[in-house]
Amino acid sequence: MDAKALVRDAHPYPSPCLLLDLAVVKRRFTALRQALPEARVLYAVKANPQPEVLAVLAELGCEFDIASPGELHLCRAVAGRERFLSYGNPIKKERDIAEASADGVGLFSVDSPLELEKVARAAPGASITVRLSVSGARAEWPLTHKFGCSSDQALDLIKQARHLGLTPRGLSFHVGSQQTRPQAYADAIARAAHVFRAARAAGIWLDLLNIGGGFPAHYTHEVPPLDAYARSIRQAIHDEFPTTPPELVVEPGRYLVGDAGVMVTEVVLVAERPHERTPRFVYLDAGLWSGLDETMGERIRYAFYVSGPARDHGPAVIAGPTCDSADILYRHDLTSPSDLRPGDRVLILSAGAYTATCSTVGFNGFPPLPTFVLDSSKDVEAARPTDVDAVPES
Repeated sequence: MDAKALVRDAHPYPSPCLLLDLAVVKRRFTALRQALPEARVLYAVKANPQPEVLAVLAELGCEFDIASPGELHLCRAVAGRERFLSYGNPIKKERDIAEASADGVGLFSVDSPLELEKVARAAPGASITVRLSVSGARAEWPLTHKFGCSSDQALDLIKQARHLGLTPRGLSFHVGSQQTRPQAYADAIARAAHVFRAARAAGIWLDLLNIGGGFPAHYTHEVPPLDAYARSIRQAIHDEFPTTPPELVVEPGRYLVGDAGVMVTEVVLVAERPHERTPRFVYLDAGLWSGLDETMGERIRYAFYVSGPARDHGPAVIAGPTCDSADILYRHDLTSPSDLRPGDRVLILSAGAYTATCSTVGFNGFPPLPTFVLDSSKDVEAARPTDVDAVPES
């Protein structure tokens, strides 16, 4: 989708909102299936739980990774009770485990002894994977510290699972969201293979490896192509499991929906703050509490598009509309057109993941970010950062 098409398609929609193109979701899923045909694909619902997204993925044969009862109910409503679901969140209430088990959820993830005991009580005989802690280096949104256990702990949990009457299927891990280093998957697979071998020595044969998500969307920094990730994964599986490779599972989220979304925003105010290092502040009608929470720490660097002819640019701070001093998106390395005025439209590209689903229900009285679903043959990915008028500089 080129810049003019973006402006044309965004014009009739209210600001702020998210426009989501299902055609991009379809292309991403097809590309992943072609790159890793040996892998079972489970969509990480948390990335964007829009029912239309789930429906189109279900039609393509995708399965789902859920994290809560709400996501369980949504997936069942859209895809039916026969669709395979994995409960990948290793932090669950016992009653939620029981409900999921009764509803046919096929796999549960754990990373601690107490969680394993909850699964054993609430879902007797269930299949489980143990979530292994791996490095999140080079991920723009790391997930290292909150989840996962050591290799020794993983082996202990696998042994305990069998003792409790559960079925330990294998391991899961996550190399971090927006992972920019394909080798990260190979390193994690090698670590997982060590646990597989230790379990086998203890008489337990594992047969499933869930390598999580992490495949990137396109923001302002260049990322490797999907084939580079597939080659790294496939080579590592070949090297570490030369005779009997495990069933391979991937759980993409951002990769499938990130580039399918464009956030429509509007300039509310432009003000000079002479006491600040960057004195020019541009305030949009969408900010941290409108679904742009991944700009915290300026980790995810969205690309922006502003309509109009070529114009002079200058350094700017981009902030949201709320009465909260934390509601600042970018302070560093960003320029914007110097003649921006209230009412100007600013489009935020590749905003389909972790935006509308993360907006608040009414902080400061601002309503949640609405989503409008399109289905076209246009390619949001074609509007690369070099085509836009206001982009964080790399």
